[in-house]
Order: sequence, then structure tokens, then C-alpha cells
Amino acid sequence: MDKVFVAKRVAKKLFETEAAVDSALVEASELMSEMLKARKDVNTSLVFADDVQVKMMEAIKALSEARTAMVGVHTELNEAKLRLGIRTQMNGENKPTVLADQSQTTLREVI
Repeated sequence: MDKVFVAKRVAKKLFETEAAVDSALVEASELMSEMLKARKDVNTSLVFADDVQVKMMEAIKALSEARTAMVGVHTELNEAKLRLGIRTQMNGENKPTVLADQSQTTLREVI
């Protein structure tokens, strides 16, 4: 099989994985925000469910570390591509549609 087609297949999966990690980070951050708002809305003290918030921050940190690791994977795969003698341009055509959808801003009502 042609090396370029194999590289494109791997790149497609890389982009999808990067988008999934970013999406998970966004969702986790939004959950943390909702948890903080909920505590305020039910008028509880700062110590209420503090252990849950600590665990949520640990999860967000782990997702952030996963994102950093994916950046490293991306760099290493780019170097491997060059060692294989593949010279492709990154014009965005291999990026999944998930990435294109994330460029849109969604407005939400804040109460």
C-alpha cells in the first residue's frame, strides 16, 4: 500500500483523537462550571461537596495532560512521516468534520 495513503489514514485518526480530547476537556470544564453554579443556586456553603470539586479538577488536569501528550504524538508522527520521505501539505482536507464544527460559536442564555 502506498505510504501516503497510510499516512493520511493515520493522520485522520490523529485529528479525530485530538478533537475528542479537546471535546472532553470542554465538557469537563462546563460540568465544573455547572457544579459551581449549582452550589451557589442552592445556597450551600463553600465546603459542601468540596471533595467532588477537587476530583473534578483532577479529571480536568488529567484531560489537559492527555491533550499535551497528543500534541507530542502529533509532533512525533510528523517526524516519522518525514523519515519515511512523505512530504504532504497540511491543507486541512484530512481533518474530520468534527473540527470544522468546533469553529462555530454557539450562544447560550445565561441566567
